[in-house]
Amino acid sequence: MDDHTALKRTPLYDLHVSLGAKMVPFAGYDMPVQYPAGVLKEHLFTRSDAGLFDVSHMGQVLLTPKSGKVEDAALALETLVPVDILGLKPGRQRYGFFTNDSGGILDDLMITNRGDHLLVVVNAACKDADVAHMKAHLSDNCTVELLEDRALLALQGPRAEAVLGELWAGVSGMKFMDVREIPLLDVDCIVSRSGYSGEDGFEISVPNHKAVALAKALLSHPHCAPIGLGARDSLRLEAGLCLYGNDIDTTTTPMEGAIEWGIQKVRRKGGAREGGFPGADRILGELENGASRRRVGLKPDGKAPVRSHVNLYADAEGKTEIGEVASGTFGPTVEGPVAMAMLPMAYTASGTQIFAEVRGKYLPLTVADLPFVTPTYKR
Repeated sequence: MDDHTALKRTPLYDLHVSLGAKMVPFAGYDMPVQYPAGVLKEHLFTRSDAGLFDVSHMGQVLLTPKSGKVEDAALALETLVPVDILGLKPGRQRYGFFTNDSGGILDDLMITNRGDHLLVVVNAACKDADVAHMKAHLSDNCTVELLEDRALLALQGPRAEAVLGELWAGVSGMKFMDVREIPLLDVDCIVSRSGYSGEDGFEISVPNHKAVALAKALLSHPHCAPIGLGARDSLRLEAGLCLYGNDIDTTTTPMEGAIEWGIQKVRRKGGAREGGFPGADRILGELENGASRRRVGLKPDGKAPVRSHVNLYADAEGKTEIGEVASGTFGPTVEGPVAMAMLPMAYTASGTQIFAEVRGKYLPLTVADLPFVTPTYKR
């Protein structure tokens, strides 16, 4: 069977094909992995100008409180995430994650207070399970609706503000994690100043019927170009950002995944709304006492990247196995290979040397601080 048989298509599929994209299966969708320029040039263009990504495969979910009070939706959602949702102000967005009873991560997500409801953006591969999870646990207090009529575009890079500013001048007043409803091409779009590249940028929720027109309008700017999933992966890896299913999963706690910064004080021990989410005992215990392992950055020696699932060892003879590479690629901005892995705490100090088994040889890597590049978010 053809890999592309029965794959879903985003509203921008025909545009991708017309731009010469190489399409690949990803999370059940036919998605562009790269355009004719290639991954390396697309990556560097995003770091210097502005790249446009189609992320319409991700899930956009409305949580609408039955009481009409967004605070009730916030408190309901707090039973599933270790995040301060009640304290999230209207027009602001926050990173979060669903946890399970053992403290593992079911998915990571973005949560926005839209004034009278919450907008939750979830990963494509998890969206059906996430929607079912929310319906199973939140339906007494909220209606849960997966939006099928909206696309999602990400505009990332130091010139993103200038590009979007051609369509709406007020974009310059937005700060990192601000969310606004703004008219673009005479249709209301939900725009957040956020993204997945380590650069300043925006994510734009647009009605399906205007998605192509908006993409073409943005791409008409000389400093904007289409970017595929290949560069999206290398960009996020340089920025030290997790890919769900690779770097974090149901067996990873927030502390192990190094994303415990997403748990605000009010949900921690001694906080006004301590606990009350799945796996709270383990997660709060690790916040107090530490975990047995931790996600770290790795820099392999030389120029060759070390890919995911490569086994890692404490010694050059391969006697003591300590984990495997979670994500690995060549980092065009840092001009060398970069990777991430979950390692026992004894091996997580920056500068520690470990070894990767590649084709029977044990190649040295050095534990490095994350991120590999300095983020340029507009604070």
